[in-house]
Order: sequence, then C-alpha cells, then structure tokens
Amino acid sequence: MKKILFFAAVLFCLAACNGKKAGQSAELKAEAAAVGSDAQAYELDSLLRVADRFVDKTVTVRGYVTHTCKHSGKRCFIVGEDQKTSFRVEAKGEIGGFNRELTGSELAITGILKERRYSKDYIDQYEKEVNELKAKDDASAETCQAELNSITSMRAWMSANDRDYFSVYYMDGENYEVVE
Repeated sequence: MKKILFFAAVLFCLAACNGKKAGQSAELKAEAAAVGSDAQAYELDSLLRVADRFVDKTVTVRGYVTHTCKHSGKRCFIVGEDQKTSFRVEAKGEIGGFNRELTGSELAITGILKERRYSKDYIDQYEKEVNELKAKDDASAETCQAELNSITSMRAWMSANDRDYFSVYYMDGENYEVVE
C-alpha cells in the first residue's frame, strides 16, 4: 500500500511539473499504475468516464465477471465497483474463451477499446418499433417499458453531453489475468 501511495505521489508531481491539461488526472494515473500493465490501465468505472479518449487503443481494465457465454465462451461481461454498468469483452488474441468458472472473479483484461455509436435516427426508429410491439401486445409490457426507459436514458445522456449519438463501449480482449 505504501508503494502505491508513493508511486501516486511521484506521478502527481510529474503531472504537475509537466503542466499537461489534456492528459489524465494524477488520480487516474495512480489508478492505472495500481492495476499493473504496460497498457493504460483502469478500474471499469474510471475507464468509462474517459473511454472516448481511448477508442482503438490498448488499455487494461479491471472488473468482476457477471456472465460468460456458456456455449462458445467467446465473450464475458464485467462490472465495476458500482455494479451499475455492464461492459462486454470479446475473446480475441490469446484468449481462447472465457470459462464459466470465472463468474464472480475479478479480472484484469488487456485489449483494444471499441465504440459502437447509436445515432439519434437509429434510436428514434428503435423507439417506434418498441411502441409498435407494445401496441400489438406481442411482447411483455415490462420488457417494452424497460426498453423505453433505456431509450429515455440514452436521450438524456445525449442531451447532457451535447451529442447526436449514444456510445456503447466494449473491448476486443487480447489477454487477461485473474486478480487475487
């Protein structure tokens, strides 16, 4: 713990001396150092706050496995400490697959951060389809309402961030380690 605090203090001093405004904060650098990788490294919650800076770049992310695809193992889903946001990791590179025994484990996964953008037009069309399903009663009312709530959240985020799209981030995982 003392080493991490010392390293964080050194990083803070270096950041202050360099006077970089566009770079990461000293807090994020200390967190990256604590994860321990050559790539930029973050706890999931922290990465998602700055993800737009790292699209198509190698990063290491730490999170807790909530699900692995049981048939192929070609993807897993992780959450951070807040357990509110799920993040998809595709098995690429050295990762042959994620086995089901990883569920509940904390992983440090290194890979390429990717972004999928949903345009305002796409979201509008999706809302129309959900409302049509709801009107036909082809789907459960709870499912339709959950989808409509998600659409409302997307629009609120777009408005708050002055964007005409909604971003979903995921990772093409290259390798991982179980954090003990």
